[in-house]
This record gives sequence, C-alpha cells and structure tokens, in this order.
Amino acid sequence: MKHLLLSLALVFSLHSFAILTPVVDSIPMSDGRKLAADIYIPSGMSSGPVILVQTPYNRLLYRANALPLGVNGNINSSNYIFVIVDWRGFYGSAHAATLNPPPQGLDGYYVVEWIAAQTWSNGKIGTAGASALGKIQFQTAKYNPPHLTCINPSVAAPQFSFYEYYPNGDLRTEYLDKLDQLGFGLKPAVMNNQVYNTAWQVTESTNFYPDSIRVPCFMIGGWYDHNVKDMLEFFPAIVQHSPAGIGSQHRLLMGPWAHGGHSIAHVGTANQGQLTYANAAGWNDSLALRYFDYYLRGQANGWDQSPVVQYYQMGENTWHNSTAWPLTGTDTVRFYMHDDGWLDNYPPDVASGSLTYTYDPTDPSPTYGGPTLRSDLAQGPYDQSDTVESRHDLAMYTTQPLTQDAVLRGNVVVHLSVSSDRYDTDFEVRLTDVYPDGRSMILDHAPFRMRFRNGYRAADTAAIVPGQNYHIALTLPYTCNTFLTGHRIRIDVTSSNYPAFNRNMNNDAAMYPNNSLDTLINPLIATNSIYWDSYAELPLVGYRPDGIGDVAADILHVYPNPATNEIHISTTHTIDAVYLYDMTGALVVSQSQPVSTISTEGLSPGIYCLRAISGTDAMNYKVTIAR
Repeated sequence: MKHLLLSLALVFSLHSFAILTPVVDSIPMSDGRKLAADIYIPSGMSSGPVILVQTPYNRLLYRANALPLGVNGNINSSNYIFVIVDWRGFYGSAHAATLNPPPQGLDGYYVVEWIAAQTWSNGKIGTAGASALGKIQFQTAKYNPPHLTCINPSVAAPQFSFYEYYPNGDLRTEYLDKLDQLGFGLKPAVMNNQVYNTAWQVTESTNFYPDSIRVPCFMIGGWYDHNVKDMLEFFPAIVQHSPAGIGSQHRLLMGPWAHGGHSIAHVGTANQGQLTYANAAGWNDSLALRYFDYYLRGQANGWDQSPVVQYYQMGENTWHNSTAWPLTGTDTVRFYMHDDGWLDNYPPDVASGSLTYTYDPTDPSPTYGGPTLRSDLAQGPYDQSDTVESRHDLAMYTTQPLTQDAVLRGNVVVHLSVSSDRYDTDFEVRLTDVYPDGRSMILDHAPFRMRFRNGYRAADTAAIVPGQNYHIALTLPYTCNTFLTGHRIRIDVTSSNYPAFNRNMNNDAAMYPNNSLDTLINPLIATNSIYWDSYAELPLVGYRPDGIGDVAADILHVYPNPATNEIHISTTHTIDAVYLYDMTGALVVSQSQPVSTISTEGLSPGIYCLRAISGTDAMNYKVTIAR
C-alpha cells in the first residue's frame, strides 16, 4: 500500500510538466506473477540492443526525462532501447509480492529472456544502474541468462556480510535505518544477529560468487562511497575466478564520488560535498556508453585495449591507469601519534604520555560528511574543523605542513594503544586532509567497539578492564589521495561518530535493547585515553620519511624552546620567509626577510609549527610557547 500511494502521488506530480511516454508492459515470472515494465524505443528503430534497469525506487521516475547514461529525455537520439522494470513487491510490481518469492536474480533471468524474445530486441542485452540497481545486476548474472551480454553495476557489490553492517562490531546505524526507510526490510535479520554466527556464515558464503560472473563486467565506484571495501574485494575476485576469457574483460573505474541518491552529489557529478572535481564530471557515463557500444553494438572503439583499472587520485586531481587491482608501488610509512598532538615519522623520545578526553553518549561526536547514505546527512568531503574538531571529546593528531607531496594509495591502518574507565566503549577514527587555509576535509572513517577486540563471535566478546591498556587496529577503506606540499595529514580519534555508527552507552549492557538502532538506557560518561605508542601506517608512493618533522640542527636553530615572548632563529641558509602555525593549521605569524626574531606576544601557550622558506626548500620546526 505504501508503494502504491507513493506511486500515485508521483504520477500526479509528473502531469505538471512534459514527460517521456514509454510503452507499458508486464513481464511474466517463473511463478506466474508479472513485473511492471516501461519500454523506451527510439523513433525509427525497429529492433536494437537493450539496456535493462531493474529498480526498487519506482520506474515512473525515469519518465521525467531521466533515462540513465546521460540520455535523460533524448531517447530518440539514443542507440539503445531502455527497459525499466520495478522489482517484485515494489511500486508497479507490488502485486507480484509473495510470502516465499523466488530469488531476485531469477526474476532478472526471466526479464532478460523475455526481452530477448520481443520483436524490438536484437538479443543483445546489457544491464545498468547504481546501488541496489547494481547489486541486482550481479544477482541476475549469477543465473546466467543466455542473452545477457554484459553488466555495468555502479557503487555496488553482491556481498551481504556481517562487516557491512557491523564494522569492527559497531552497527552502521544510519545505513540500516535508511535501508529500512527504503522498504528493504533488513532490520529484523540484521538486528537479530548482532554477533558473527552461523546465519552470517551461510549468508556470506551464498553472496560471494565471482566464478558465477560469466559476462564482462564494468564496475564503477567512488572514493566517498560506503561500498568501497566490498567492491574492491569483488573486482579482483571476478578477474581471477570468472571463466577463461571473461576475467580479462572486466574493468574498474574509481572516481572522486559519493554514493549519491540525494542532494547534488551523485556518481559522475563534479560537485561532491564541499569540493569540486571538474575533470571527473561525466566520466562514468561516457565510459559506460563506450563499453556498451563495444559489447552491444559491436563497435571497434578500442574498449578491449582500455586500461583494466582507471582511478582518480584526489588532491592532485588526476586520472591514472593500472593493469591490475590492487595497486602496487607503495611503501608503508609509519606516522607516530605523539601526546602533544603532533603526527610525524619519529618515534617518541620517552615511552610515556597520553591524550585523554571524555565521551558522553548523550552528546556524541557528530557525523559530518564521509560515506553516508541517509538523506538528512551530508555525504562526501566536508570540513571537520568546526563540527567535529572544535569539540573537546577527541584526540587530534596533525603533521606539520608537508614539505613534499604524500601520495596515498591504499588502506590506512591506525594502531591505537587505548584505555577507558568503563567496561565497554568505542573508538572512532577519521582521516582528513588539512588545507593551508585550515579546512580539514574528511577522506575516510572507521569505528571499533572494544568488546569485540578478540573477535566477533559471541564467545569472543568480553568486557574491558577499566584502566588497562589495549592495542587495537582500525583499517580504513581504500582511498587514493595526494596530500599536497603545504597540506597536513590529520587523524581524529573520538569515541563516537553518530549517527554513522551506533553510540556506545559505555555500560557493558545490551548494545541494542529491544533491537533498537539507537537507545540511551543508563548511559555512562567514559574517560578514554590514547597512549604514546599509537601510530598510523600509510601506504605512500615514493615518500621520504625525513620530509616532515624537525630539520637538522646544523641547518636551522630555533631558540629558546620553549619560548616565552620571542623566538630567535639562526641558520647557515638564507631564509626568505618564516610562518608560524598553530595546531589547527591557522597561520598566526608571517614574517619576510630578514628573519632573526619572531615576536610571540599575544599568542596562547601551546605547540606551534615554524615553517622557514629558503628558495624552493621548506623547513619545519616544532616549537612550544610557554608563559
């Protein structure tokens, strides 16, 4: 009934402006039920190749001049017939719902073969669509319809896994909430299995089937999408396990894109959150059309010689190619998290010290950007400095301004040495790129629920001992970003990232009472600490670890340190300019040649970065101002 009412409301609203007028038909399934279909045939085309879209979001939406692959309302200029089908149980196919429906992939099989039997189809059929519309393409391909020629899933993979919903044991609250709003009905299954068990094991084994993908697959993803992990695990698997001759035809495109579905950020748009990637706009559609032209129209356009992988290196904002996935050529560089808030390549001089903060579940650190899904949340790259980093419930670690580009390609792993005064709590990590103007743009995030530190099965869970030190590792999703010279690398550690992840009540009681996604029953304030032996491992390309941190004393001597009212500089080099930055990255002092003394009058006590420019070289020095 809900889907029917929404559909009627949509039809009424579409009458207010021009819409496309498809042929409406219904497609019989294996059990005799029928799925609603809209068929768009270009004028003058008697028969031709077909692109199929199977959607749970109402096929009528496409009538509003919104056909995929950039066709929009220009169907008569298209080389393809489009068939848009409502999923069983959704919108126009609501009447096809049954208590024990066949697998969605089997429905897809019958849709493909029905299309192949129509007079307007030449038997060449490809599939397209993003998110759920991408997942069902894998499910359809699993059943190997004889006339399915190729598939083009975006921001999607076929997996249904424990880690997808409980990364490091912490529920993705807003994600499951949004899926429930969309009518997928996954909440009971997910909430009834809060630990890794036989149900998850069976589910995972039946939803990872790379050897069943027997047609060419062009996967499209985005670095700000929440499906990065699953996509980048499934792609190399199909390359390796698809039948002989097919694996080498698979292709992968990774752009600087969010998942999309609301606001202006979608796969392929230039605007993503608070950043713009003009040279990435439309790449997904243009390459997908070239892909379909090769397989569905038989055009000799060189697609078979195209790179196996094309990926966007954010920061430098350039496209790169690779012959395989995962990417190679990186070295693991360790960045140490010092108790004064600095992040550098030098181990602590003294084995002691920590940063401590309090976490109040009634006032959690908020989610602002990143790989979110819910419509009321910002999605993609957003500045964390005001919303997250201005609060007191975090430990923040920041490099000095980089004297060389740091080219990141891969998974950042953050190793934390932690303690709490409670029996359970969470630790959350955000990785950001700090611009010279102070913006702290989020790249990735990851949670960790402490009761799952030994594993995710019920027998693995255990309370922590208040005050005891524990070592945990948080692996962030794969990303490609270049931290440019003058930028900073930052790691924010909090104990909440809400509502992206469930907020821990810190009481070691039931995590989700009554299977609620979010509860506050007897919440406790936790005092949590990050210790001196914490560090992050970054996979970097050609990075010199000595390119950040204090310079040698024989090059630049800064004194006194700590300083009170003045900082004196002596050097064997010519210094053209000196800049002093505070821990937020804000420039507080700027002085040109000649430079020998800097006044620190009016500056607050704390840690600062002094940056000296000599010709094309930049030298950094850590200084403390005391009163």
